[in-house]
Amino acid sequence: MSRPGPEFHVISLFPEMFSPASLCGVTGKAVEQGLVGLTAYQLRDFTGGSIHPVDDSPYGGGPGMLMKPEPVFAAVEQVSSTAPPGVSVLLTPQGRRFGQEAAARLADEKRVLLFCGRYEGVDERIRPLFDEELSIGDYVLSGGELAALVIIDAVTRLVPGVLGSDESTRQESFSDGRLEYPQYTRPAVFRGEAVPDVLRSGNHAEIERWRREQSERRTRARRPDLVGVDRSAGGDRGRGEEPGDD
Repeated sequence: MSRPGPEFHVISLFPEMFSPASLCGVTGKAVEQGLVGLTAYQLRDFTGGSIHPVDDSPYGGGPGMLMKPEPVFAAVEQVSSTAPPGVSVLLTPQGRRFGQEAAARLADEKRVLLFCGRYEGVDERIRPLFDEELSIGDYVLSGGELAALVIIDAVTRLVPGVLGSDESTRQESFSDGRLEYPQYTRPAVFRGEAVPDVLRSGNHAEIERWRREQSERRTRARRPDLVGVDRSAGGDRGRGEEPGDD
């Protein structure tokens, strides 16, 4: 019986960064229960020998080093040939911004291959290897490993059976293009601030109306860029600078 979620295959110079994710938290639980798979590969294992480097200086000059195409091609082609059909992703600042719609789409894949860049960037000739390029935000990290972990977590929690209730993912921020409404728990009054009366009223219709209004108000105040965005195509609008390879 096949697992309900994807197999994650991560190619990295630091595959040990993914061991904790497979052992703890939501992702660790999903791996333990066989709901998703997570395998990390050392890029240096695909160089043909320990004396072969994975980086070199850029043609035309410039700071830093670039990841060489040979080991990247060898790694992606070998992993792709042994894993189930799926999608291959290059993590790069030049990629399309990763969001909830992309997470939901990747959750339906049988295999998600993530390549984590390092150094100053990658040789341009590796880009055709990948089905898409993704970025997680408008900032630069030392490499794509943290971006890969973010994507793995966001995708895994959307896989049926991972969370205690599938309703949890349907009511979260970004699930319907809006931020989540304010939430409260006991005590009813804390340091002089009381839980809104409507939440204690037992009137579910009024509670639902209040939550919808609060969600819309919070979205307009904090993320006006989300208001009026058309998500009918199922994709994410915009792009961001992300950890990755450039």
